[in-house]
Amino acid sequence: MILRPVSLSYFAPAHAASSIIRGQNFTVECITGADGADNIIHSDHETILLIPESDATLTMDSETMEIASRSIAVVPAGAFQLHLPRGARAFALTTARRDMDPRSVVNADDYKVLDGRVIPVAKPMMRLEKDADRICVYRVDEIPFPEGNPRLKFLQSSTMSINWVEYEGQRDRTKLSPHAHEDFEQGSLAIAGDFVHHIRTPWVSNAEEWREDQHIEASAGSMAIIPPELIHTTEGVGPGRHILIDVFAPPRADFITKGWVFNAGDYQA
Repeated sequence: MILRPVSLSYFAPAHAASSIIRGQNFTVECITGADGADNIIHSDHETILLIPESDATLTMDSETMEIASRSIAVVPAGAFQLHLPRGARAFALTTARRDMDPRSVVNADDYKVLDGRVIPVAKPMMRLEKDADRICVYRVDEIPFPEGNPRLKFLQSSTMSINWVEYEGQRDRTKLSPHAHEDFEQGSLAIAGDFVHHIRTPWVSNAEEWREDQHIEASAGSMAIIPPELIHTTEGVGPGRHILIDVFAPPRADFITKGWVFNAGDYQA
């Protein structure tokens, strides 16, 4: 078993216009609005854009559109501009950034050596022709919970998928969901609230490789990258609203097969 630890990183302070945390196959950029500033994002694959706090203006080619707060946009491949009110945050999730300086990535040192267990993003899924060049915007409060999973909301792009997890107050400790992934990472992006990531390293025959359980505290503005094979579950703690986004690349085929991904019908393999 490869003994690779969880990576917990925090985005730069709010006065920074941009800060990036990466997984092996994806990047998450935290963008903070500033007076008179437009942020340019350029990806060869679709971008999932999270607008959790405030309205935003998005311009791509000759199209400009207003995006309401608490929305998720799936933006076609290419370059676009994003304008946010001063101090408001957005998050851009991509798998093929063209405009990123690797030195600007908060956790770049974690990927000096790649993890061979992590399957790469293969050929992107094709969006159906009628929607191929359209910016698709989904209001979070209008996305239904899928049948059989009343706690999470699921969306995808051509190369990624996300789960939006939101609740008030602390999570019920009698109903946590420890699990592991064999061949992909999970990014856990904390947007609001305080959390504890509970981590267990499975035992192997070599007792020298056994590890104590970890209980990693994480607050809003952080992202944990959980490697394959580690058993994990995340508990929201304390009062107030909790918003946690689980990030995967490539898209979760198992969730798509179960019919959980709200916009899966817009894509074909």
